[in-house]
Amino acid sequence: MKNSKKDIDMKKVEDLVEKYDSLKKDNHLDLSADEDLSIAIMNLISIEEHLFFSGAKTEDNSFYEILDEIRKMRVDLLKRIIPKYGGEVWCISKHLLGASYRIMEYGTKELKKGNKKEAYEMFEKAYGLYSLFWALNMNII
Repeated sequence: MKNSKKDIDMKKVEDLVEKYDSLKKDNHLDLSADEDLSIAIMNLISIEEHLFFSGAKTEDNSFYEILDEIRKMRVDLLKRIIPKYGGEVWCISKHLLGASYRIMEYGTKELKKGNKKEAYEMFEKAYGLYSLFWALNMNII
């Protein structure tokens, strides 16, 4: 049985997803390309993290140079889907995508271990963060 706090949180997520879907339909928007780009950006954030840790662990500065190139690409691509790419919205958006990706990754690892309940909870949280990203950038919130 779900607790009431979780029910409230999921209702908010469902409402955001519904508003997002409605906005796409009402404005005849095909956001599938932007959604694909957002997933690519999530992966670029992950590559940045890996390059940072590889540089730190190996003390090989060439990893940091590659990280800089990946970051430039990520910034350029993020500008394509964030209409107001300055200040707090920019930073919050990047972190929403990054956290969504990491939580999804954690969920897939839990699923592999057979911890379905934990995995599904993580997937729910990851999708909630991903929906918040779109809600923020489509001025729903």
